[in-house]
Amino acid sequence: MPLTTAPDTIPTSVCASILELLLPHHRTTDRAVAPAEAFPHQLRQIAGFVRDDAPVVFTLPGFPCKSPNPAKVLGHLPDQGERLSLGFLHALCTDIERIYPPGARIVICSDGHVFGDLIHVPDHHIDAYSDELRTLIAVSGLDRLSVFDLRDVLGDLPHATKRAHIHDRYAPTVDALRTEARVNDHTLSLYRGITRFLVEDTADFTGTRSALQRECRKRAYHVIQRSRAWGALIADHHPRSVRLSIHPQAIGAAKFGIRLLDAPDAWTTPWHSAALRRADGTWTLLPRARAARLGSLTHRDGRPSHFEQS
Repeated sequence: MPLTTAPDTIPTSVCASILELLLPHHRTTDRAVAPAEAFPHQLRQIAGFVRDDAPVVFTLPGFPCKSPNPAKVLGHLPDQGERLSLGFLHALCTDIERIYPPGARIVICSDGHVFGDLIHVPDHHIDAYSDELRTLIAVSGLDRLSVFDLRDVLGDLPHATKRAHIHDRYAPTVDALRTEARVNDHTLSLYRGITRFLVEDTADFTGTRSALQRECRKRAYHVIQRSRAWGALIADHHPRSVRLSIHPQAIGAAKFGIRLLDAPDAWTTPWHSAALRRADGTWTLLPRARAARLGSLTHRDGRPSHFEQS
């Protein structure tokens, strides 16, 4: 009698194959290259979809709004950096579909309104950014992607009311986060990374550099508070999803960090930078001021889009 495959073998193999498509894009500060088996949390989540023969659903908090610092970005609307990133995420879903016919979809959980007041970006700029993301997805035929934001949860309530609602329901205390940062290296790294971004994103501070750093260190804990609250809300609304992150994540962490585009820094995102096409045709993300020194500005649809290196 011929040997048959055990019932759990095929799903396990498929789950590992799906995760292996993500591994080359793992955003992490770890230097080691890990196999799929090093991510048991994600494998279990993917297995739930595979057993049901259903599309794998990923949630990705991010794409909040552009940095308010004009030395870093081209404006307040999505540009080539977002177009390339959305295209990459959609291609990842179609790659999964080639080895797993039900395929995958990614829910972009646009979180700008969650902490817009803390990063000094006006809410109407955040609305415009999120609306343009939806437009880019629709006109580009990226049907494996969708956008989810606070409007999907709390409708047309005032933005401050929405922020207060999720803060009161989900956010940890600042004291708890301070304690966590003292004993958890990842939390400390996140706190330092967000502090650095807040300092770099501030374009109009009139005080001293040390005063700005103190103010940004204080704000960083509140940004983490809101980020944790948003993550808890996403878990409530998408409880089965595989959680991706635009922040670096350790091997085996509950969230899988994903790098959207090539960049010299593991923390760089399209909304904190401008896209530069190198002379060899490859792309990278750099602060606008640096990209402008290396290439010429290119427009698309009447708006600044990216830089081209000659």
